[in-house]
Formats: sequence, structure tokens, C-alpha cells
Amino acid sequence: MAWTRVTVIEDDAEIRECLSASLRKMKYDVHAVSRGADGLSHAAAAAPGGVIVLDLGLPDIDGLDVLKMLRATVNTPVLVSSARDDDSHIVRALNLGADDYVVKPFSAEHLDARIRAVLRRSGGRHQESVYHVGGLSIDMEAHTAVLDGRELEMRPKEFRLLAYLARHAGRVVSKDELLNEIWDDAFGASEKTIDVHLSWLRRRLGETAAEPRYLHSVRGVGVKIAAPAA
Repeated sequence: MAWTRVTVIEDDAEIRECLSASLRKMKYDVHAVSRGADGLSHAAAAAPGGVIVLDLGLPDIDGLDVLKMLRATVNTPVLVSSARDDDSHIVRALNLGADDYVVKPFSAEHLDARIRAVLRRSGGRHQESVYHVGGLSIDMEAHTAVLDGRELEMRPKEFRLLAYLARHAGRVVSKDELLNEIWDDAFGASEKTIDVHLSWLRRRLGETAAEPRYLHSVRGVGVKIAAPAA
């Protein structure tokens, strides 16, 4: 079996070398760079799959800008690492498309567990399955969502949230379940994070909370997706 590819974008040479050596011992295929531009180039050229570990304190490009550019170009899961542990910074990174956030310092074993969790959550994007809910079609392999013949532009977290709801169409899914399955209880994720993503999804689907078509909130319980009434 091929080793899982991990791209490490970290400017601190000591951390980068130590982390790379530890991950290689854990049977990861590691490519490490010190600059955001190099990380972007490698991510764009690499085959699909793997995980990106992104430090936010980079010398050439702000880490959050790198994150935004990654989310605009590749579907590879991104695990942000930073010494900053304030909630606003963490929530911003998650809302920009980070799949997880780890606060420095952390052990290689801790990072290994986070990588495995991110890969479990992102595994659905490679399934050869298509889900249909009314005029909405979600292709897990192509990582696309099409509504009434029009492909929707979506952030990775939005797609995963929509896909999870579609896999359980007609069932009310609790916010706790969504936190566990989509965010894996990531530090900084909360019911408010889900509400923000649901609001984004409603805009994509051309609806509002007051006038829902596909996404229906059940107060105190959760949310479900269902085909619009005829």
C-alpha cells in the first residue's frame, strides 16, 4: 500500500525537520517546504490525495492567504498549525476552509491522530456514489454538487456538510452529530459554525431559513434535507 502523502509548509527549520523525520517513521510520504509559494506550487502539481499541514506564520505569504488560495485550487484536506490559540483566529481559519486546527507545541503522535481523523472525514469525497435529492445531485467521486443542471461553487466544508445531509436525506441530523462527523469536534467548532455553513448552503441552493426548499431546520433537534414539495 502506498504511503499517505503529507505536505508540510513550515518556515521554522527545526520544527520542519523534526516533524518530517517523525512522520516518515510513521510511514508517511513527506514533502516539506519553508515558503507558502512553494507549498502552493507543490499542492497544484501533486496528484489528488494526501494532507497539507500548514503553518500560518510564513515568511513570504500570510498563512491565511495561503489557505484561501489552496481552497480555491485543490480539494486536499488542510490541517492548520499555529501558536495562536485565540478563538477568533481558530474560527477564522476553519471558516476559510481548514479541515482542522492544532495549536503549537504538539507531538508527532498528536499530529498523526489529527491527520488520520482528517483523512477519515474526507474519505467520502472518493466514494463512487451519487446522491439525488429532488433536483439536487451530489457526486462524491467528482466532488461536485449540481442543482437543476447548474454546478454549484462550494467550499470543501460546505460540500461535506451537504453530502452528509444528502446521505441521510429525510432524517433530522443533530448538530452534535454534524460536529462529530464533519468537524470531528475540532477545537473552535460550535453550533454557530454549523449555522454559518448552513446559511452559506442556503444561499447556494437559492433559499432562506424563512423560506426553505431543501434544508429544513427543526428547532432544538437539528436539520434535514428533503426534496421540495411538488
